[in-house]
Amino acid sequence: MSRSSLLSGVAAVVCLFSAGTPACAQSARDFDIPAGPMRDALTAFGAQSGQQIFFTSDVVAGRRSPGVNGRMQPEAALSRLLLDSGLTWSQRRAGVFVVQRTAPATTDEVTVLDEVVVTGTLLRSSGELASPVQIMDRDELDSRGRGTVAEALTDLPQNYAGSGTPGALLTGADRGGSNGVVATGINLRGLGADATLVLVNGRRLAGTGFRGEFADVSALPSAAVERVDILLDGASALYGSDAVGGVVNIIMRRSFDGQESAVRLSAAQGGMETAQASHIAGRSWSSGSALLSYEYQHQNAVNSRDRPYTLDGDLRPFGGSDWRSLFSAPGNIVAYDAASASYVSQFAIRPGPSSSAIAPTDFAAGETNLQSNSLGVDLIPQLERHSAYGRIRQSAGERLDLSADVRFSRRAYEFANVPGASVFTVTRANPFFVSPTGADSHLLAYSFSGDLGPSRQVGSSRSLGLTAGAVFDLGSGWSLDGYLAHAEERGEAAIRGQINTQFLQEALGNTPDDPETDYSTSVDGFFNPFGAGAANAPRVLDFISAGYSSNLDRSAASSVNLLLSGTPLTLPGGALDIAVGTQLRSERFKTQSTTFLSTLEPVARFTPGHDRLISAVFGEARIPLFGPDNARPGVWALEVSVAGRIEDYEDFGRTSNPKVGAIWSPMPDLTLRGSWGTSFRAPGLTQLNDASSAGASLVPRPDGTRMLSIYLSGGNPDLTPETAETWTLGFNYNPPSGLVLSASYFDTRFDNQIARPTTGNLANVLIDPALSPFVRRVDPANDAADLALVRSYTTAPGFGAGSLFPPTTYGAIIDGRWINTASVAVRGLDLQAAYPMRFGDHALRWDASASWLLDYDSRMTSASLVQSLLDQVGYPVSLRSRAGFAWSRGDWTLNAHWIHVSDYADQDGRRIDAWNTADVRLTWRPVNGALDGLRASLGIQNVFDADPPFHDGRTGYGFDAGQANLFGRVVSLQLTQRW
Repeated sequence: MSRSSLLSGVAAVVCLFSAGTPACAQSARDFDIPAGPMRDALTAFGAQSGQQIFFTSDVVAGRRSPGVNGRMQPEAALSRLLLDSGLTWSQRRAGVFVVQRTAPATTDEVTVLDEVVVTGTLLRSSGELASPVQIMDRDELDSRGRGTVAEALTDLPQNYAGSGTPGALLTGADRGGSNGVVATGINLRGLGADATLVLVNGRRLAGTGFRGEFADVSALPSAAVERVDILLDGASALYGSDAVGGVVNIIMRRSFDGQESAVRLSAAQGGMETAQASHIAGRSWSSGSALLSYEYQHQNAVNSRDRPYTLDGDLRPFGGSDWRSLFSAPGNIVAYDAASASYVSQFAIRPGPSSSAIAPTDFAAGETNLQSNSLGVDLIPQLERHSAYGRIRQSAGERLDLSADVRFSRRAYEFANVPGASVFTVTRANPFFVSPTGADSHLLAYSFSGDLGPSRQVGSSRSLGLTAGAVFDLGSGWSLDGYLAHAEERGEAAIRGQINTQFLQEALGNTPDDPETDYSTSVDGFFNPFGAGAANAPRVLDFISAGYSSNLDRSAASSVNLLLSGTPLTLPGGALDIAVGTQLRSERFKTQSTTFLSTLEPVARFTPGHDRLISAVFGEARIPLFGPDNARPGVWALEVSVAGRIEDYEDFGRTSNPKVGAIWSPMPDLTLRGSWGTSFRAPGLTQLNDASSAGASLVPRPDGTRMLSIYLSGGNPDLTPETAETWTLGFNYNPPSGLVLSASYFDTRFDNQIARPTTGNLANVLIDPALSPFVRRVDPANDAADLALVRSYTTAPGFGAGSLFPPTTYGAIIDGRWINTASVAVRGLDLQAAYPMRFGDHALRWDASASWLLDYDSRMTSASLVQSLLDQVGYPVSLRSRAGFAWSRGDWTLNAHWIHVSDYADQDGRRIDAWNTADVRLTWRPVNGALDGLRASLGIQNVFDADPPFHDGRTGYGFDAGQANLFGRVVSLQLTQRW
C-alpha cells in the first residue's frame, strides 16, 4: 500500500466517526483495587483509569494502600489509594499523575513537577500509544536477579544476543565483527545492534566499537536506573536514524531522598565471580532536587577449558565433529595441494624424550597432529567498571524548570585471545632443522600455543554524557522544551603477544641477523619449531612474540534540540495535542591503529577524523475523535496520531519518514491499536569513509578443505540509507480484576541494508553462486599478472601473518567492502499477560511474556533467492518466552520464572534442542523495626544447572552463544540498605 493511499484511508476514518452523534458519557471509571502493596495498587490504578501514573520504587517501598472500590473520578480514586500513606499526587497536565512523598507545607513553597519522559511520543499528553511499549520498572529489573541493566535487556524475548555482546564476540558468533571493547548492545528482532536505537533519558548515546555503530548499555550505572521503556516499533518519525527494530529508552532516577548502598556477589561454576557495589545519595527541596550515584563492578573470566564442550575443539564425544586443525604444537610438515588450494600434512612431528624432534624417527609419515585453533581462550572476559551518574534540577520561578545531568563510565577488560599460528619455511640454516626425508627445507604448519600460550587482548572503554535543559511553561497548556546534549565514547583495544613475522624469519635463520634489532641468533639462539612447546629459551620467545596490534576509536554526538508542545484547541473527543521541534546534531568518529606484526618498527595508521552535520524538523499530533465526553456505544474512545520527521545529512542527503497510528477503545477496559511508519538507518561514518585494507584468510571449499585467500575490506562513499516499513496491530485488555492481556502483531520490511555479504558468510563464499560477484579466482603460480596482484597486497604494511604464506599459494581475492544489498522481512507476535491474586495476607502475581516469530526471510544480495533464516544458527528462533510468578507475604517475596528458547537447526539441518532454564529470587525486606530499610536477596539463575543445547559449531565450541550461555548455575547474594 502506498503512503498516499494509507493517509487517505486514515482521513476517511476520521470523517466517518466525526459524523456520528456524540453520546452522553462521564469521565468517572469503575475501580476495584484491593488493599495491598502500594506498588500493586498504583499499577492497577493506571490500568483501570486509562491514565499514566509515575512513581519511583523507593517512594512506594514498604507502603500499603487501603484499596478502592466503586465508580468515581480518577482523582478521587487516587486520593483514596494514598490515604494515610504519607504520599500525595500532583498533576500538571491532563492524564499524567505523579506520586511523591508528602512534604511539609510552607508559605513560600513552589510545587515542582519534574520532567516526565514518555517513550514513543513527543507529546506531553497521556494515555495509550498506538505503538507497543513494554516497561521494566525498578522492581521488575531487581526481580530478574541480573547484576546489571545490560544483562536484563539481553535476556528480553525480543532481543537476539548473537551480535553486539561479549559472549558472541569471544565465541566467534558475532557476524558484525566491530565489538572491539566487549560492549553490550541491544538487537531487537535480530535486525542488528545498529538497527535498535538506545537512548538515555530520551537522549542519544555515542556509538561504540570499531565502527561506532551501536550503543553500549553496559556503560550505565545500573543502580541509578529508574526504569527501561522498550518501544517495539519503528520510530524514525520521532527519533531519526537507527530506530528500525525499536527503541530502548533507559530512564535514570530523576530524584532521590536519602542514601542507599548496595553490595552484590555472584559466581558461576568455574569462574565469572562478580562483585558489585553501589551508592546513591540525593536530596529534594521545595524547588528542586539533586542526586549522585556511583557503581563499581569486577568480573573474573571464564576460560574455554572450564567447560567440557569448549575444551579442545574435538566435539565427537558430544555427537559432533572434530574441528581441530593441523596448526598445532608440535606441528606438522605440510605441502600445498594445488588441486584443493589447501595445505595437507605429510609428516606429524612427534618429539621424543628431549621434547624436540632430533632424528627422522621423530616423525610420523601420513599422520597429522591436530589442535584447536582457540585452545585456552577466554569466553567471558575479565573486566572492571566504574560508573557514575549525577543530576540536578531547579525551578526558577513558577514557569521555568532547569536541569542538568552527567554520566561517566570507564571499563577495563582483558581476555585470553587465540594463540598465534602460521605456515612458515625452515631450512638447514636453522641448527634445529631435521628432515625425515633428507630435504634441505620443509614447510611447517605450527601453533605457538605451546611456546607462548594464548595472546592477550586488553583494552578499555570510556563513556561520557552531558545534558543541560530547560522547560518553560508558556501558559494556556503550551510549553517550550530545549536541551543541549553531548555524548562521547573512547575505546582502546590491543592484542599483545603476537608473532612478528620479520623477527620470526630472523630467529628461524631464514634471514641474516638484522643490525636494526637487538637480537643475534649467534648470541640469543635460534627458534626451534620442532618441539612441543618447551624447546625454546625465554629470550627467543620474547623476541618473536614482540608483535602487537592496537586500535583507538573515538566517537561523539552533540545536539541542540527545541520542542514546542501544547493544546491549540479542544475537540469534542478531547484536547488536540501537537508538538513541533527542530534539532541540529553533529556526529564525529576517528580512529587510529598501530601494527607491529611484520616490520622492524611499529606502523601507525592515522585515519582522518570524519564528521557530519544533521539538521532535522519533526512534529506529532494526537487527534481525539471520541473520548469520555462524546463516547457512543462501541466507541468509548478513538484517537488518531500523525508524526513525521525530515532529516538532512550533509554527506548523503535527505530522508523523510512518516508515521500514523490509531487507538480505538470499544469499551473502557479494551484498547485496540495500530500503526504504520517508515524508518531508516544512516550509513556509518566508517562505512562511508574507511580506507581499504587486506588480510589473509583460509576459506572453506566445497570438499571441506580450505583455500588461502586475500580478503579486502573498506568503506564505500556511495552508500545510501537503509530503509524499513513497519506495521503493528494489537490490543490491551485491562479489566478491573487486575488481569493484563496484551498482544501485538508486527511486520517489518528492512531493505537496502548495508552489508558485507562475504564477511557474514565466509564459510560459503566459494560455494554459494549468489556470492560469486564478490570472488575473484587467481592463479599466481601460473599467471604473472595474478602473481603481481597478490604481491601488491601481501607486501603492503599491516598485512600481518599472511605475508608468511608463499604468494603463489593464494587462490582467490574476496571483496568484503560495504554495499547496499541485503533485505530482511520479519513478522511475528509479542504477547504479555499478568494476573494478581490474593489469599488472605498472601499476594500472588502470575506473569508471562513471549516473542513468537512467524517469519525471518532474508535476501543476501540482489542475485540471491529469498530464504527463510528463522530457526537457523546465527538468527532468531521462533519462540522465546518467560513465565512465572511473584509471591509475597509480609516481609518476604519470592520470584520464580521459567525461560524457554525453542529448538532450531544448524547450517547442515541438524536439530539443536530447545533450552529451558529456571530462575528464582528470594527477597527479605523488613518494613518495621531496627532493620527497616534493609533488603536482602538470594538469587539463583539456571537453578537446575542446565547445559546449553549442543551445537556442532565450526569454531569448535559446542554451544551457540546467540541463543544460550555457558554460565551454568549462577548464585548471587545482594544486600541493599536505605539510609
